[in-house]
Amino acid sequence: MKRTAICLAVSALTVSPLVMAAGTPSAADIDQASVQDLKKYVLALSQRIEEMEVKTDKVVATAKPVDSWADRIQWSGDVRYRYETIDDDAKAEDRNRNRLRARLNVAAKVADDVTAGVTLASGSEDPVSSNQSLGGGATSKDLNLDMAWIDWNFAQDTHLVAGKTANPFFAPGGNGLIWDGDYRPEGANLSYDNGTVYAVAAYHFLESDNKAGGQDAEEMYGAQLGFKGNISDNVAFNVGGSYFYIPVEGSASFYDSDFFGNSSVGGLYEFDYEVFELFAELSTSLAGMPATLFADYVNNSDADEDTGYALGFKLGKAKKRGAWEVGYTYEDLEADAVFATFTDSDFGGGGTDVKGHKLSAGLGISDNTSVSLTYFINEYGDFTNVQEEDYNRLQLDLQTKFK
Repeated sequence: MKRTAICLAVSALTVSPLVMAAGTPSAADIDQASVQDLKKYVLALSQRIEEMEVKTDKVVATAKPVDSWADRIQWSGDVRYRYETIDDDAKAEDRNRNRLRARLNVAAKVADDVTAGVTLASGSEDPVSSNQSLGGGATSKDLNLDMAWIDWNFAQDTHLVAGKTANPFFAPGGNGLIWDGDYRPEGANLSYDNGTVYAVAAYHFLESDNKAGGQDAEEMYGAQLGFKGNISDNVAFNVGGSYFYIPVEGSASFYDSDFFGNSSVGGLYEFDYEVFELFAELSTSLAGMPATLFADYVNNSDADEDTGYALGFKLGKAKKRGAWEVGYTYEDLEADAVFATFTDSDFGGGGTDVKGHKLSAGLGISDNTSVSLTYFINEYGDFTNVQEEDYNRLQLDLQTKFK
């Protein structure tokens, strides 16, 4: 409309001199120079408006619609059905059971720099397992708060996360030498990752209430520094080190009145856990399949039974129909090498003072759905028991993920 009006004005200015020349008003009364200047100004203004309209059309065409609250929320989860059999030489009979694990996650983009989330999971109060054994005449099963966290991305590549969170520390090959995969620390962590260098500093609680159980509040501290890069087009590496300080000497057990292989005196922890970790992971591809080699080493400077390590590999990924994977790990973990409550709950029955093999294989039966078999051939109790015991465990899993 504006452009049309300006065009009409220009036309009028063009015609006016002709009309005046015909004799209606006197030509001497008209300043021809002023008319020409006005015509130039109107034409320039018309051109400027056209340019602005083109830019506006481009902005409108490329503008993204404003996200609704529902668009800011993401749902995900997984369900796993497991049959397992355990042959423990220290027990009179083998143990057979069917178990279920179910987890549901919701995460919301609260603001451009803040995300929050909640995860509900099956299981019990066990800090390193969300498995639920089936039975009890088909009774309803417990659903627990697995995670609840706030993530503040206050600077580029930098996050402050607080609550009951995912474990912020990298574990090469996903091994459980220090941390079980289901461990959810409580407290806060600060992390930085620019794709090459990453670092984590964490302050976590074992007990935050100094009135609970009549004992003082107990904390643990951790830091990790790592480097990621490429050796060649087909080989990537991830190397680094960690330091964990868990000052529990003289404290009672925090879960199930069990020290899980750690040394104790009079029902109290005998040592602190000042643990140093070195790790390396190589990722490549073989025959078109992803492959990973890893090594993990730990040492507790506050104890005698102080060393542990894990070595292993993985080949393939059973994520899509017909895809398959295999894996192997050898682990040797002395009694006080790490804080035993948080280690792999399956290897050797959980805890420390264990060693042996873990073999696994999986097959994708549909996208994001797989069946897998894991077999543990372990020994435990070399230091804490009168004699070392054999421990074999077989797990058959059917698992699916959704998001």
